[in-house]
Amino acid sequence: MTSAGAIRILAAAAIGVWALDQATKAVAVATLDPGHSITLVPNVFWLTLTRNSGAAFSAGAEMTVMLSLIAIIVVVTIIRMARRLQDRGWALGLGLLLGGALGNLTDRILRAPSPMRGEVVDFLHLTHWPVFNVADIGLTAAAAVILHRGFKGATMDGGHDGDPDPEESSATTT
Repeated sequence: MTSAGAIRILAAAAIGVWALDQATKAVAVATLDPGHSITLVPNVFWLTLTRNSGAAFSAGAEMTVMLSLIAIIVVVTIIRMARRLQDRGWALGLGLLLGGALGNLTDRILRAPSPMRGEVVDFLHLTHWPVFNVADIGLTAAAAVILHRGFKGATMDGGHDGDPDPEESSATTT
């Protein structure tokens, strides 16, 4: 696969996750009342509007600025790495990661109480699981895809761990 093809996959995944996340959060904020759940599947799945200043499971609620800075670093790193991508799986995984990071970072920058301290909107609630959002789904899916590619030995440039370096093998055969 070409780098341009991988970048298209990364961009499509990132834009898709980010757009769906922001659209569903806008609907949730406009239609759900905090503290009141709407049952979709009894005893399994509800819509419950909450705000989260921390990370997963509300951990680090006092570290909102640090979480915002970490998200910015993740976004910049993925964008810088994109030009080396040639593997579809890595492109998908990093695109999901980028979209999820941007989704929650958008909340941290634009929502109350202030820029870089904004609270993330969560509204999806499963039994025995903290309330989450579409960006969180993107982040979780990204982790699964990236782990899968890593365990398969796939590298971002389309090769596999243990493959000879193309530059080294051409130098030794000439």
